[in-house]
Amino acid sequence: MNQLDALQAALAGEHAALYGVGVAGGKFNGVRFKEATDLFGAHRNNRDHLSALIVAAGQTPVAADPAYDLPRAVTNGATAAALILYVERRIAAVYGDLVEAAEQPAVRTFAIDALLAASTNQLTWGGAPTALPGAVS
Repeated sequence: MNQLDALQAALAGEHAALYGVGVAGGKFNGVRFKEATDLFGAHRNNRDHLSALIVAAGQTPVAADPAYDLPRAVTNGATAAALILYVERRIAAVYGDLVEAAEQPAVRTFAIDALLAASTNQLTWGGAPTALPGAVS
């Protein structure tokens, strides 16, 4: 995968993340609603940054789908938190691919920062720490 393909894949992932976090956010109130709102803003900023990188490369950014299939129904705070955890795991994998494919230092730095944020978000939304592939245990 080259850098442009990885940027497009990350953008597609951010479109899906925005959809998922938006659906989940409606099931929260109080502090969790604020956390979901902040997370939505972070994904929106990533989407906009990725779009700008793709346009700067002379390409057209991939468009968002009108809707996305969710892994299960989101009916309460617990299922909403599970959806956000799922979203963060998926987007972390996409950013891992972008780290590998990045040809420019600024793109690699952005991808690493996004990967670290997704990893931290997983902990916030109920995930447990895991070793990265290839890490010595």
